[in-house]
Formats: sequence, C-alpha cells, structure tokens
Amino acid sequence: MAIELGLSCRNLIDADVFSKSDPMVVMYTQGLGSKEWREFGRTETIWNNLNPDFVKKFIIDYFFEERQAMRFDVYDVDSKSPDLSKHDFLGQVFCSLGEVVIHGTCNNQRINKITFPHRGTSSRNTGRIVIMAEELDSSKDIIRMKFNGRKLDKKDLFGKSDPFMVFCRCNENNSFTVCHKTEVKKNTLNPEWQLIEIPVRTLCNGDHERTIKVTIDFTASNGNPNQPSSLHYIHPHQPNQYALAIQAVGEIVQDYDSDKLFPTFGFGARLPPDGRVSHEFALNFNPANPNCFGIQGVMEAYQSSIRSVQLYGPTNFSPIINQVSRIAAGDTSGSQYYILLMITDGVISDMEATKEAIVNAARLPMSIIIVGVGPAEFDAMEELDGDTVRLSYRGIEAERDIVQFVPFRDYVAQGKSQILSQARLSKDVLAEIPDQLVGYMKSRNIQPGPPPPTYTQQPGPSAP
Repeated sequence: MAIELGLSCRNLIDADVFSKSDPMVVMYTQGLGSKEWREFGRTETIWNNLNPDFVKKFIIDYFFEERQAMRFDVYDVDSKSPDLSKHDFLGQVFCSLGEVVIHGTCNNQRINKITFPHRGTSSRNTGRIVIMAEELDSSKDIIRMKFNGRKLDKKDLFGKSDPFMVFCRCNENNSFTVCHKTEVKKNTLNPEWQLIEIPVRTLCNGDHERTIKVTIDFTASNGNPNQPSSLHYIHPHQPNQYALAIQAVGEIVQDYDSDKLFPTFGFGARLPPDGRVSHEFALNFNPANPNCFGIQGVMEAYQSSIRSVQLYGPTNFSPIINQVSRIAAGDTSGSQYYILLMITDGVISDMEATKEAIVNAARLPMSIIIVGVGPAEFDAMEELDGDTVRLSYRGIEAERDIVQFVPFRDYVAQGKSQILSQARLSKDVLAEIPDQLVGYMKSRNIQPGPPPPTYTQQPGPSAP
C-alpha cells in the first residue's frame, strides 16, 4: 500500500545568531542489503520558524514483511546551494516505517546530535519531529479551484497585506495537517490567486466528507529581513532605505541634542522570547531605558532588533505617537523640544486614532517627521501633513501643523550620489522644524534660555 508521510518540527534550536532557524528536513531510506542510506526527498524550506509544518509530503510503498528503516535529518538552510554541507545540521531521527504506521506519529522521537558551527555539540533539549502517516486512497481525480479575496484586513507591518491561503485537512484525531498553500499576492487587499489544481487524495485522501480548513495568512510587506528582497535587508556593504533615512535625518538633529541620547522605539513585531505582539517596544529591548547613544547607537539597535523580532501587523501609528507625547508632556517649560522620526512603507491601520494622537500632540513641544520608503502609495500620509488643510479629529482642529511627510523614492535615483540624496532628504524634512519650534515657544510665551553646556565626546579607551 502507499503511505503518505507529513512532517512537522517543534521547538527547534536557533542556529542563526540574529534570527530564527530556516528549517528543512531531508528524508533517507536504507537499502536492505547494503544498509546504505539513500536520499528519498526534501521538504521545502520554511523561513524563520522553530515550529514548521511542511507542506511537502513523502509517498512511500509500505511492506509489512520488511523492516523499512528511515532517517530524517534537519538542517538550517543558509543559502540556495543544494549541497547539504553548506547548511547547519540541527539533528536527526531514526525510525522504521512500521513504527510510524502502527503509532501514526513518532512525536516522542528527539532530535539528537545538535551541532553548532564552530561551537561543538550541545546536549540540551533540541526539539522533536512529528511524523504523520496515512494510507493513500487510490483515487487519481484532480480538483480545480479558484479563489479571490475582497477588502481584506490591513494586517501587515506597514502598507497593504501580502495574503496567501492555507488548506488543511482534518485527521482522525481531529488535528489538522497542512496540505496546500497558495502563492503570496504582494501588497493587496483584493487578491486573485492562480487556479489551484490539486489531487483529491492530497486534499482529502478521497474522502469527500472530510473537513477542510481554509485560512488566510498575511506576510509582512517588508519581507524576511534575511532575504535581499526585504526593505529591511541588512546588506554588508550598502545601507537599506530605513538606514539611509535614519542617517540622513539623525545626523542633522543630533547636533542640537546636548546629551546625544535618543529614545528609540519599534512597532509592529512579535518580540522574543514569547512572541508577544507590540506596537511600541524599545529598540534596544530595555523598556526602562530606551535611549541609544548617538545615531550610531540607533543604527546598531535597529540592525540588532530587526534580526531578533518577527515583523507583524497591523500598522498602528498612534501607540508610538502617544508614547512620545507622554515624554514631551513631562517638560513643557521650553527646555526640551522633541522630534519624532517615523519610517513607514505604506498604509496606516489606525488612521482615526493616529489623527487624534497628532491633534493632541500639536499642543506639546514636539514635531513629527514621516518618511515613506518603498513603492507603495502614501495618500493617507498627505492628509496627516497639514500643509494645505490643517488636520482635525471629530471637529477639533490641530493647534499647529507638526507633521512633515516625504516619500524617500523622490530623493533616490539610479546613478545619483547617495550623499546628495540624503542631504536633499534631510533638508526637506527638517525645513519646517525651526518654524514649528519657534511657533510653539511663542504660543506659550516662552523666552529663550541660556545655551546648553558644550558637548564633550565620551572618553574612549586610552591610547597605548
């Protein structure tokens, strides 16, 4: 008889330094005479996931009268190379097909012999493989389906969603096994997926009464930060658009900050270790002291955090604006003025709450700069930038215009100087700040105070 094997992994080790492992499982069978292990097949790679459920299934003929030995090796994929020696070995499980058929799952088999590159071996708990087995129906029928979505939620980190559909079939124990995933449709709330052609035995194993669960998932529009296609990709030699925007604005404003300490926050991510979703977390993961020293410190915190968190939606601006507003409300004497720089790649999910937050912030000593990166449309940002029509919320008009928005793409062109592009960007986004600051001080009748103490660089290590 033909047996279908489905694989999952649970609680894998983080083999990557700054992100979760990217697991793939390789299945081997053993020859009866030679005892040689032969590769039977490989699952797909599931990026940045320690608990993957693989769509790829293995179909193998089962013979009761033979002992059919199997081996499953788990790897953390580090490149596109098919050479397994180029990837990190996480561990393996040995079992027989008979064991899996009898018990249905080898979910107590522990992955062993964990190897960390250049660190030797580890004896700590290294996770497990779950192997689901089911006899395949002989049906050769094919089912064809076509799906589309309309007005989906904006679940992405920034911008519109990147949705895909997941089909799961119900098992005899009422658990579900993933049997198909559609392609991802980028940056849309109205996706139309390609025609699905799938064998009936894959979808329901010939049982037309079997329950099928269909869900829609949403990937982060910024993409996997470990992949070059991501807007957050950390290139070893070239800064991404987020980094360029931070540098362009930050290197100007830091000259006007006496202590060079910048509270820096992220939003729209699942945080380690428990996956809690946050829309206002300290980028250095120290909520008691979110300050970074200098723009270089901000850059280091950004690059470290983007490798540690999982990007997640929806895109809520108001928590960050309200957080900075609380800081600004603590000092209205005129001794401090706050500039909030927000970098986004698309649509805001909490538009009304963001309007309310900005209207309230307009009474405080602060300004907001929004830089849009990537190719998305930024119509909503223009509404927040009250140059033409003063922003209002429920009939209450903002006391001042404190928002300046610019799309980063207007300042970056092929072949143009990066330094000049950054200079033009910083000039335009900061052009309104002096008038906004002076306007606030005059409205509160705050007179100029004495100049701050001269900044002296923090001492470094003594010269030899």
